[in-house]
Amino acid sequence: MKLNSKRTILVGFAFLLISMFWSVYDGIVAKMLINTFGLDQLWSGVVLSIDNVIALFLLPIFGVISDKTRSRFGKRTPYIFIGTIIAAVFFVAISAIDFMQLTVVNEQGIGPILFVEAQNIYTFAGSALEFTTKEAAAAARAALILENVTKLHPGYLALFIGLLLIVLVAMASFRTPAVSMMPDVTVKPLRSKANAIINLMGTVGGVISLVYMTFTAKDYESYILTALLTSVLMIVFLILFLISVKEIKWAKEMHEQAVAYGIEDQKSVAELEAGKAEKMSPEVFRSFIFIMASIVLWFAGYNAATSKFSVYAGDVLDTGFTIPLLIAQGAAIISFVPIGIIATKVGRKKTIMFGIALITAAFILGSFVTSSTWFLIWVTMALAGIGWASINVNSYPMVVEMSRGSNIGKYTGYYYTASMSAQIFTPILSGALMGAFGYWILFPYCALFSALAFVTMLFVKHGDAKPVPTSKLEALAGADD
Repeated sequence: MKLNSKRTILVGFAFLLISMFWSVYDGIVAKMLINTFGLDQLWSGVVLSIDNVIALFLLPIFGVISDKTRSRFGKRTPYIFIGTIIAAVFFVAISAIDFMQLTVVNEQGIGPILFVEAQNIYTFAGSALEFTTKEAAAAARAALILENVTKLHPGYLALFIGLLLIVLVAMASFRTPAVSMMPDVTVKPLRSKANAIINLMGTVGGVISLVYMTFTAKDYESYILTALLTSVLMIVFLILFLISVKEIKWAKEMHEQAVAYGIEDQKSVAELEAGKAEKMSPEVFRSFIFIMASIVLWFAGYNAATSKFSVYAGDVLDTGFTIPLLIAQGAAIISFVPIGIIATKVGRKKTIMFGIALITAAFILGSFVTSSTWFLIWVTMALAGIGWASINVNSYPMVVEMSRGSNIGKYTGYYYTASMSAQIFTPILSGALMGAFGYWILFPYCALFSALAFVTMLFVKHGDAKPVPTSKLEALAGADD
């Protein structure tokens, strides 16, 4: 059985533009809130958490809605088209509001002061602080002026947050449909391979954004060019997607292929195309609950390691954080495709169990790394990246394998609900523990959650691709159009 890699890449353009957007969003919106509007770390964090809260509720909803959609463009394409256009337009509008506020701020003569540092040493509660340097005092005064500017012009901040909500809802409206299209057009045994390519496409989107942000995203300057370039590229990739992807045709061909391989029969395909879904059996439901728990647990462990590592590296290891994180990302990128191929041969669950064991071992190793053995953190992060690729490539296909073809969007939404839940609570929980017991607890925390994920995955008995008879493979292996 041969994966049509070209089709998978074309379908992946939707995920590429999504990943590109979020890379830019993470890179500049926090700076807008802090550097332009004067929000402190707490309130900027509250605003930035809105996207996770919105995603937690809307991703499953739009998954279900897209499952039930019937249009001449397909089930998923209309949401990808409308959501991308709205997000692209209003993202530029957000940068325009930021520029208006920045203009008012510059009129106060503040200049390019590092407001983030100022807010770390100065409180706006009226308490007097002793400043050891003129620069610190100037930064504190500038930060206070910045806050007062926002108080005098609250309309800009209100409009900024209002437009931001529109962008976040628009992005949430098509993420689940975009991801669901891969299993819609890919026969079940090949979905791990296909998901590896989709993940690579997402990585390419992140890399593209990082390249141009290096030249366009400057602190205390307008982000309009960055936002405009992002929006234009989103629309360009959307156009490539629209002219290349034939959703209805490819989905029909996938069903025909599934029948030819004996994975589905004509009756079940007819029911799928009619939108009918079987009720999940108690045995499958049990596996589904355990894999949802596993997703929460391994995301809790891995996300804590990546989100808190910057402070951990400086305070515990006395080293920089960028190279280890790049090593983790690079190891994952290199591993995506080989892991997809391996999973097709040995099974998804075994590959995931290997990945969980690897990241658990990596986090245990990380617990013993000190400032004198800091170089071992490179090994830790490389192992974690490979382990994460083994998990990430296979977990989503396992979830949708438990669904029927007519409700893939619904189960894609469940997958994101589990992962988003972990990404909401784990920075808070790990941060609280690090504050209470010290930064040393980070890697033991990550190892514990990963080990718990290994335990819950033991009880997952469904979701692996069913083997296909060799005779059918030989007969149909040549089709790759």
